[in-house]
Amino acid sequence: MIEYKFDTQLLIAGENLSEDEIYEYFVKHFKGDCLLAVGDENLIKIHFHTNEPWEVLQYCDSIGDIHDVVVENMERQSKGLKG
Repeated sequence: MIEYKFDTQLLIAGENLSEDEIYEYFVKHFKGDCLLAVGDENLIKIHFHTNEPWEVLQYCDSIGDIHDVVVENMERQSKGLKG
């Protein structure tokens, strides 16, 4: 069984974004693993495994314009099904 079943990926576009601040917010407020928050002050790429992807999307949308959103169910993928 996969502990965190949703592979959540997206881009955040905005101004004065801080990958360090975003990373720390994730660590303090969300349960999950495999966190990646990289980019610059105008564009941040997020990759995160969680059971509550909607919370991640809500936060990211509050700090910038989110796009290229992908949420895949890794439990389904592990069974050979479309995620």
